[in-house]
Amino acid sequence: MKELLEKRLLWVGGKGGVGKTTVAASLAVLAARRGRKTLVVSTDPAHSLGDAFDRKLDDAPRRLLPNLDALEIDPDAEVEAHLKGVISQLRRFTVPRMMDEMERQMRLSRQSPGTQEAALLERLARLMLDDESYDLIVFDTAPTGHTLRLLSLPEAMAAWTDGLLAHSRKSEELGKVLKHLTPKSGQDISSPFAEPEEEGMSDLDDRARSIAETLKHRRRLFHQARRRIKNPEESQFLFVMTPERLPILETARSVKSLKDAGVPVAGALVNRVIPEDADGEFLRKRREQESLYLARIDEELAALPRPRLPLLASDVQGIDALEEMASRLETAGF
Repeated sequence: MKELLEKRLLWVGGKGGVGKTTVAASLAVLAARRGRKTLVVSTDPAHSLGDAFDRKLDDAPRRLLPNLDALEIDPDAEVEAHLKGVISQLRRFTVPRMMDEMERQMRLSRQSPGTQEAALLERLARLMLDDESYDLIVFDTAPTGHTLRLLSLPEAMAAWTDGLLAHSRKSEELGKVLKHLTPKSGQDISSPFAEPEEEGMSDLDDRARSIAETLKHRRRLFHQARRRIKNPEESQFLFVMTPERLPILETARSVKSLKDAGVPVAGALVNRVIPEDADGEFLRKRREQESLYLARIDEELAALPRPRLPLLASDVQGIDALEEMASRLETAGF
């Protein structure tokens, strides 16, 4: 597992409450300790990365240790910034009497399915593609279901495109845009991440050409980010789980989903395993049940590395505690 910290992108995810934020933060600390310029990013709308470091974080990178920066992406702020850009562009082509209605539609689109994920993916894509100042970016992801949508995302691209064009689909020129971007109403496009073709736009007017260029640019951005996520030489996904029934079920399903989507999975870290020297009748009984779950993990995830971390006597919070956790991860093979 040492090679994980030599990649460019490391995604850490799993069911809520299994300790993935602590693991993501500790892996980032370990990478920074080894001299890699590291950024750890929380993509979870319910952020806890700042709590793990016991530091206030926001949307701008904050230096926490030598070689280590951290930030928490605000999905709502990303949506606002994105819609502001859309409104700015549409304002150039919208007659004054339609501006109030256009802005009302944009306000409503804040709550549209896929809007937040699409805006979040755009920010992540720009981090992956444009920021070359870091050797490693560790993503502390949201609980599994949200992350699978984020990494798969056919619906988010479609939602964004539909939201931008819905108010004027009857326009002849915007009909040409849709024809260029989605031949046969999109039925012949299996995924928005398919290799973009070079669509000719010589017959479009300035308004339609500008909107088409925006859509094409964003589609290329998503495609390039998707390509990096799927490249095992550059990107890996690490699941964190605990030896309990529900995390086992969810992790097994999620591993299959990511592999089916072509996302490389490095392994499944089994967290909070009861130490052998833990005493007391209660813990003895828990350990007996846990041994059955550990055997099930070994059976269902046999194709993946399955390092283990022990259950600790206290919560991991603050940089000193994360430094200690980083040493435990190193002992576990990272």
